Amino acid sequence: MIPALAGVLATPVFAQDKPAYLDPTLPVEQRIDDLLQRMTLEEKVAMVHASGEFRAGSVPRLGVPFLWTADGPQGVREETKLDSWDLAGRTDDYVTAMPVGMNLAASWNPELAVACGKAIGEEACARGKNVMLGPSLNIMRTPLCGRTYDYFGEDPWLTSRMTVGYVKGMQAEQTVACLKHFALNNQEYNRGTVNVEVDERALREIYLPGFEAGVKEGGALAVMGAYNKFRGQHCCHNEYLLNQVLKKEWGFQGAVISDWGGTHDTREAALYGLDLQMGGRAPHDECFLGRPFREGILKGEFPMSVLDDKVRRNLRVLFASGGMDGRLPGSVNTPAHLAISRQVAAEGIVLLKNSTGLLPVDLSRYKSIAVIGENAVLKFAPGHNSAGIKSFKEVTALDGILARVGGAANVQFSKGFRHPEIHWSGKRDHAGVRTSDSNAATPEEAKALTERAIRAARESDLVIFIGGLTHQSFADDEGVDRRDLSLPANQDDLIARLAEANPHIVVVLISGSPVLMPWLEKAPAVLQSWYGGSEAGNALASVLFGDVNPSGKLPCTYPKSLGDEPAHQGGKRTYPGENGTVHYDEGLLVGYRWFDAKNVEPLFPFGFGLSYTTFTYGNLKVIGDGSSTAAVECEVTNSGAREGAEVVQVYVQPKLPSVLRPVKELKGFAKINLKPGETTKIRVPLNGRSFAYYAPEKKGWVAEAGEFGILVGASSRDIRLSGSYTLVGTTLVQ
Repeated sequence: MIPALAGVLATPVFAQDKPAYLDPTLPVEQRIDDLLQRMTLEEKVAMVHASGEFRAGSVPRLGVPFLWTADGPQGVREETKLDSWDLAGRTDDYVTAMPVGMNLAASWNPELAVACGKAIGEEACARGKNVMLGPSLNIMRTPLCGRTYDYFGEDPWLTSRMTVGYVKGMQAEQTVACLKHFALNNQEYNRGTVNVEVDERALREIYLPGFEAGVKEGGALAVMGAYNKFRGQHCCHNEYLLNQVLKKEWGFQGAVISDWGGTHDTREAALYGLDLQMGGRAPHDECFLGRPFREGILKGEFPMSVLDDKVRRNLRVLFASGGMDGRLPGSVNTPAHLAISRQVAAEGIVLLKNSTGLLPVDLSRYKSIAVIGENAVLKFAPGHNSAGIKSFKEVTALDGILARVGGAANVQFSKGFRHPEIHWSGKRDHAGVRTSDSNAATPEEAKALTERAIRAARESDLVIFIGGLTHQSFADDEGVDRRDLSLPANQDDLIARLAEANPHIVVVLISGSPVLMPWLEKAPAVLQSWYGGSEAGNALASVLFGDVNPSGKLPCTYPKSLGDEPAHQGGKRTYPGENGTVHYDEGLLVGYRWFDAKNVEPLFPFGFGLSYTTFTYGNLKVIGDGSSTAAVECEVTNSGAREGAEVVQVYVQPKLPSVLRPVKELKGFAKINLKPGETTKIRVPLNGRSFAYYAPEKKGWVAEAGEFGILVGASSRDIRLSGSYTLVGTTLVQ
């Protein structure tokens, strides 16, 4: 044993006087310093790699416990066996399923993000998890991305606000939030090997702001590297992203955790910013940050300071999560958690169309209701792969409707269509993702299902069609992208035929990403629902029957065709990539920025969502002295007959920029609830970043002197008020 590297001899610490690292009254950094100098080289190295599928670290001699991690953003994942993805078969790992990220983002309510993060944090404590692997905050570059459901949409400002709330709520409960996937994991196709080439401005202005806000404002203590490469180097050990941007520029003090199996090289993992390698198999010491790393230190290839920094960061996570001093007891499946799940699900439902006032459903008028569509009886919380939740309960759409209707109307159900049956193989990749094949309905089966559904529609006063995607392979699932934007099975044809059979039809789409709607003109009412967690069916029923006035707004643009999407303009070069590289040639023009710049009409624009009431806007004021700190004020009135909530959106529009900039960008929003006839004044702050662009040559953000349009509206295409603000000087802003 080499004394300079070994630390202290392996004497049980409990035989000595109480050491500083066990004294909770001392500053954490002092305690970590004390603990570090007591650890041997072998013990330190054991702290920087996995010791089980979701477990890392532990120094029994010093009383340092394991660091336990768990998927995912929607709740604490079902327990697996220690060293495999096989399920443990326990009965104490049922939890509350929260709605998916797109549902939370569609609420446009950061306070709900706080509540959601807090609830998951409490359940993680009860389950003994130190780190929850979420939130997921990659930008929706293409709606084909199989993991779109997990993210917060296409806009960096909306993403950052939801991220900050989620992280603060979770970490207040002694559960560390792990921001993922850093960075540019914008497709699942070839995610483990594809190299992303994107210009610096797009990187900083579109793809990194959510992470930056999560670290700087939210205080996130863990960040997960992405599977893909960036500029030729894997993101889990990427010198520029991890060392230069995350740790040096943003001052991140927590731990960088690899995605499972995302580590590829000992030297890069040692020197390029990775702190904890996860996803290895026993013997765990043989992983890149195990024996090879330890031997490299002994040979002088890596300085001890590199190892100490990694251990220090992992210990910060352990201390912050109560690992050394005792954790909060936590709680699981409480009424409060279920209430939060239901509120998120309901607030995120988006009313896309209500042309005849069919919604909310009037049960005094409609005495027979046909609920049609397989999605009405499916449960989505089991997910698949990392999003899977072993939910204590999950109310299906049909269950929610039946409970709400009671005896007020006769409800009959007809399946209408059958999704392709997914047959899972027993094999999993390093991320635990299983391969599958599917078995679609035969033409004869599809015809019979359609005929029965049409007969039910004709026999009923009202049709509620509940369709969409499945949260399975090729239809919103990790590891694979969607093949197209169409609804699977024969749903498009079925909806059109149902509308002809009964014009009183409400179409409910359950999905985590945009779909095409060739039948839209025939359907008088359309709701976009999502994978809504434990209380999904009750939340949907509350909106359908008017107990809750819908207030969700789309967190992404719905295109009329895939060809309208910016990522699909350059053939394979821009998606899914060619020769191992995908080029983000659209640059800054992601989502509504592209549709605005190219004057392309979307099916539904970013920020869109109707209500059962109406809102009027007035009295716009832009307050400021010409500096880069300003505020937008306006009055909003509920001019309808129902209480409801409105999301007031503020976009900033550079008038004569010296560099290419989007036509307008979301820079603020406020969600307010108003009674009929009530008027309120809202105030949305703007700061330097609201006016700035990233200047690579200055390595900073420039708020350029000149005039800016201030646009206030109900969506990116529904601008109600417009004003202007002039910056009197050009400044470099934080």
